[in-house]
Amino acid sequence: MGRKALEIDKIAMDLILTEDVLLKKKLAKKITDMAYKKGIYSSSIHELYIAGGKGELNGFTVPAMNLRSMTYDLARAIFRTAKKNNSGAFIFEIAKSEMGYTAQAPVEYTAVVLAAALKEGYCGPVFIQADHCQVNAKKFQENPDKEIEALQNMIADSIAGGFYNIDIDSSTLVDLSKKDIKKQQKDNYEVCAKLTQFIRRVEPKGITVSVGGEIGEVGHQNSTPEDLRAFMEGYKERLRKGLVGISKISVQTGTSHGGVVKADGSIAEVKLDFSTLNTLSGIAQKEFGLGGAVQHGASTLPEEMFHKFPENNTLEVHLATGFQNMMFDSKYFPEDLKKKIYDWLKVNAAGERKEGETDEQFFYKARKKALGPFKKDIMGLPLDARDKIASEIEAKFDFLFKQLGAINNRALVDKYVTLKRVIVRKRKNEPGVVHDGEGAD
Repeated sequence: MGRKALEIDKIAMDLILTEDVLLKKKLAKKITDMAYKKGIYSSSIHELYIAGGKGELNGFTVPAMNLRSMTYDLARAIFRTAKKNNSGAFIFEIAKSEMGYTAQAPVEYTAVVLAAALKEGYCGPVFIQADHCQVNAKKFQENPDKEIEALQNMIADSIAGGFYNIDIDSSTLVDLSKKDIKKQQKDNYEVCAKLTQFIRRVEPKGITVSVGGEIGEVGHQNSTPEDLRAFMEGYKERLRKGLVGISKISVQTGTSHGGVVKADGSIAEVKLDFSTLNTLSGIAQKEFGLGGAVQHGASTLPEEMFHKFPENNTLEVHLATGFQNMMFDSKYFPEDLKKKIYDWLKVNAAGERKEGETDEQFFYKARKKALGPFKKDIMGLPLDARDKIASEIEAKFDFLFKQLGAINNRALVDKYVTLKRVIVRKRKNEPGVVHDGEGAD
């Protein structure tokens, strides 16, 4: 192992383990500068998705993967998978809620992913996404301006941290009690348009951040063509003239985040409506020029379902809980650490336990909340154990890339995605930062 490889390991681990915010930023900048020198750029997938809206992509679904723990190890595994399969279109993402309970701020998440690319000798665009920038419906009803401002601050921090792909989730504001479909979607499309305008104001010069909208909250009733058209018509009316809008739309077709766990700890069977997904993706492309429809909550689906996503014109699929489950359930994950985590959950997550839940159901749903408090314990596992866990999950990544058809698309990505180096400077009197984009060398 070369000196440079050992150096990047140390910088990445120091970044992950330090609680000193200034040191974290300093180490993140060091990694970003090293990445630029090797041709590794945090990038927007917008142009590729718009090409999809013009029918210029060929039958693959982009995997968007939430790394809640062991991020450095698993990102390395993803880059190895990408190199092996000549893949260029894949996304690293983390949701607004996950940033909190996994203790991974955007500046850390981006730098750790770039460090993984450096370690594995991957170069080119790297797509990093803020998943579910979600509006809290209750807080919005109480004080809409305050809730929007909180989301703007979170989005500004994400962009400042190198996230050039932002998924807005204002679908929580859809009001199904109204009879008129456009009125049902009104708060959703208005907030989505407002946040899009904010993103266009703070995005780096020369970079069009990829923005996603959402018309149906995951776990609720399935989306319809009428929902999509009502949302898009209202969104286009409310978006300031001349501004670039969203590049994709998330829809609900029957999944739930993390799956539905039964009393014995197994996952209940899901009835996913692929025909709805196909129809909505086609409408999004043909009528509105978007890349297509996005499916959330898919990582716990049966393996035989995944090939159906590209067959049904799905643009992007979000995968999270399944990787977390594989880590916790690996034979290489120490039983004593798992017991320590579960004992902590009994005390610190007791309020989340629903009446009648078995231990298996409670721990399955709650254990993600321990990932931040036990971050140092997990990353402090012997390297051999982490390597073996990552190797198991790498086999899953390889399976998913192949099933989703996300292979041999590197040339397409290079054709449509322009590399931009971003210089960050402070903006006065506004949350976030100003970024100046420069063309890649």
